[in-house]
Amino acid sequence: MSQRILITGASVAGNTAAWWLAHYGVEVELVERAPAFRDGGQNVDVRGNARVVLRKMGLEAAAFGCSTQERGTDWVDEDNRVIARFEAADSTTDNGPTAELEIRRGDLARIIHDAVCERVNVRFGDHIAQVVQDDDGVNVTFDSGRTGRYAAVIVAEGVGSRTRELVFPGENKPRWMNLTIAYFSIPATPQDGPYARQYNTVGGRGATLKPARDGKLGAYVGVHKTPEGEHHWDAARQRKFIEQQFAHDGWEFPRILEAMKTTDDFYFDVLRQVHMPRWCANRVALVGDAAWCPTPLTGIGTSLAMIGGYVIAGELVSGAAPAAAFAAYERIMRQYVKKGQRLPGIVPRILWPHTRFGLAFLRRAMRVAGSPLVKKLINNGFARASHELALPSYRG
Repeated sequence: MSQRILITGASVAGNTAAWWLAHYGVEVELVERAPAFRDGGQNVDVRGNARVVLRKMGLEAAAFGCSTQERGTDWVDEDNRVIARFEAADSTTDNGPTAELEIRRGDLARIIHDAVCERVNVRFGDHIAQVVQDDDGVNVTFDSGRTGRYAAVIVAEGVGSRTRELVFPGENKPRWMNLTIAYFSIPATPQDGPYARQYNTVGGRGATLKPARDGKLGAYVGVHKTPEGEHHWDAARQRKFIEQQFAHDGWEFPRILEAMKTTDDFYFDVLRQVHMPRWCANRVALVGDAAWCPTPLTGIGTSLAMIGGYVIAGELVSGAAPAAAFAAYERIMRQYVKKGQRLPGIVPRILWPHTRFGLAFLRRAMRVAGSPLVKKLINNGFARASHELALPSYRG
């Protein structure tokens, strides 16, 4: 393509699309609302064909070099006694709760972004304010006052994408998971070990501690409840909410709440899936969480983002006009994403019990799930959609 492509959003999906377009010789501009690259973040899985994409980029070894080395997932009680253990090595298909490649979101995005910066014009601290399309291109006005004309625009901004609402106003019909979760890092201790620990208590409350890097753990602290706009609160109010929810609990919560006071990577969200009737409007297309956020509950959000970035870039260089290329990308990805988003509505309620009876039921179920036969079914079926798309081949 002889004209520029604009990508907005510099996380996994946006950086992956930028890498592949630049690889094919396309001029790319990448813009990100945040004032600087965002490191850290929660642990993510790279599975199935996303690993193939990473390998094609020559970045798989670098990603494994930043792996958290998580060996599996333990369901534990208040005394950290293991109720059920799911070893990553027990999965023959890399579909279990712990993937072979576990890595912090920011580390993965950084690896791709560092490779992107060599060939792409990247600008932080700006975002799209207006989009006007015509038959030949897209005129974009940025919040900074800058303007630009592009052959096409790829929106990779995440679940709360504002550009999505500019181009597709009111079209997102979110599916709320009724889970409010905070993510942040806490200092590790020698007792923490290489296994993620999932703990639940009554009131729909629980937490996960996951091995990270650099002497840290990833803490995921959440409550199963009906959303009340908590994701719109400021960070101080969100931290106070989490503190109030767990202030009188044992387990590791005193340590978690103390670390939360000073952590610099606090992130808070009300989990919801993005359900869009279309991902493209002429020369503008959505990719990653902006198009289809499946939520972390599915275990394949990052894999979908990487594969989507690869496919959308490949279709843009296939020789078709942008609108036709975007339509082809959507046809390829739509059924794959639909499978990846499947999550029975009762699952969050069972996994985050509200009563002592519900908690006892969950723990009994986990003991059964930890038996060899059932464990094998879970390990080989947790994130099976990550393997189901046959990756298209593109030039270059």
